[in-house]
Amino acid sequence: MLARMRLVRAPARAAWAGSARQQLLLARPHGLCRARALSSSASSSDAAGEASASEAKPEAAAEQAEGGAEAEAAAAQGEEEVDELGALQARVEKLETELEEKHDQMLRALAEADNARRRAKLDVDAASKFAVQGFAKSLLDVADNLNRAADSVPEADRTSDEGSTIRALYDGVVMTDKTLHKTFEKYGLTKIWPLDEKFDPNLHEALFEAPDPGREPGTIMHVGSAGYLLHGRTVRAASVGIVSKPPAA
Repeated sequence: MLARMRLVRAPARAAWAGSARQQLLLARPHGLCRARALSSSASSSDAAGEASASEAKPEAAAEQAEGGAEAEAAAAQGEEEVDELGALQARVEKLETELEEKHDQMLRALAEADNARRRAKLDVDAASKFAVQGFAKSLLDVADNLNRAADSVPEADRTSDEGSTIRALYDGVVMTDKTLHKTFEKYGLTKIWPLDEKFDPNLHEALFEAPDPGREPGTIMHVGSAGYLLHGRTVRAASVGIVSKPPAA
C-alpha cells in the first residue's frame, strides 16, 4: 500500500513540477523584456547625460577661456597704462629739469648781457671823457710857459702907465692863460694849486721837505708847478715842497 501511495504521489509531483516550470518559462520572457527596457532606458538616460555633459564641457571651457582672455587683456591694458603713465611722468620730470636749466641759462645770459652793456657804456664814457687826455697833457707845458711869462713881469710894470707896452703884453699873456684854462675846464681838465693843503701822494709829487714852524708837518709850503685832473683822474701831479717834521728833542 505504501508502494501504491508512492506511485500515486509521484505522478502528482511530476505534474506540479511541470506546471511550475511552465509558469516560470512564461514569466521569464516578461521579466527579461522589462529588465531590458529598464536597461535601455538607463542606457539612453546615461547617453543623454553624457551627451549633455559633453556638450556643456566645451561651452564651459569656452566661457572660461573667454574670461581668461578678457582678464589677460585687462591686465595687459592696465600694464600698458601704467607704463605709459610712468613714461609721461618721466618725460614731465625731464622737461621740468630742462626748463630749469634753460631758465638758469637765460638768467645768466641776461646778466652777462647787462654786464657787457654796462661795461660797454663805461668804456664808451671813458673813451669820450679821456679821449683828449694825450692832447690836453701836451698843452700843459703851454699853460706852464704862459704862467711863467706872466710871473716874470715885475709888479710895478703890471700896473704902471709908463710901461704901457709891457703892461699890454702882460695883460695879453694873462688873458691867454685864462682862456686856455677855461677851455681846459670845458673838457673836464681842472687845475689844482695845493698851497697850504695836506700832502696827498695821489695828487702831489714831493720835490723837497723843509722845516716851517708856522705850518704843520706834511703841509704843502711851496708849489713848483700846478697839477691837473681830467674828470677826476690825475693827468699830472702837482710838484710841491712840504713841511718836514721837527727834529726829536
